[in-house]
Amino acid sequence: MKKINLLSYEIIGLFIEALLGILFHFTYTWLHQNSFIGLFSAINESTWEHLKLIFFPSLFITFIGWKIYKKDYPNYLCAKTESIFISLAFLVIFFYTFKGIFGSFPVINILSFFLALIILEICFFKKINNNSYCSKVCLFILFLFAFLFFLFTFYPPHIPLFQDPLTKKYGIKKSNC
Repeated sequence: MKKINLLSYEIIGLFIEALLGILFHFTYTWLHQNSFIGLFSAINESTWEHLKLIFFPSLFITFIGWKIYKKDYPNYLCAKTESIFISLAFLVIFFYTFKGIFGSFPVINILSFFLALIILEICFFKKINNNSYCSKVCLFILFLFAFLFFLFTFYPPHIPLFQDPLTKKYGIKKSNC
């Protein structure tokens, strides 16, 4: 089986990440607030929960890509990990800066999601040819962050990043656990 070139894979991956991110915004509600689904999907409208919409689809595409391209691009996992975190940081910084200056506009929030995914890919291609091989460290960081998403779904810190701006609540209600 012939593998597709990296650019084609990443473009296809970008569309899959966008589609999964959109779906993950709604799956928790669609599936009757299932706690397991809530680990990977946004459970409320907090900024933290919206970061899942980039993190988990990107993690999925990253692990498939790493399996396919790690021999050709030994820096693949490191470049993707760094790019995911740059994308997440962009989303948080953009959201709070824009909201602080202009207020909240749902269309801008949605566009910032797509822009964050594009930034992820641009950063990835800028980093892919670096000669740093940090696969074990990156694996640890990715699993640690996934664990934090899982933990904070049920036990979020009571700071604005984790608060649902609509309900003013945090995390999954204890009765749903």
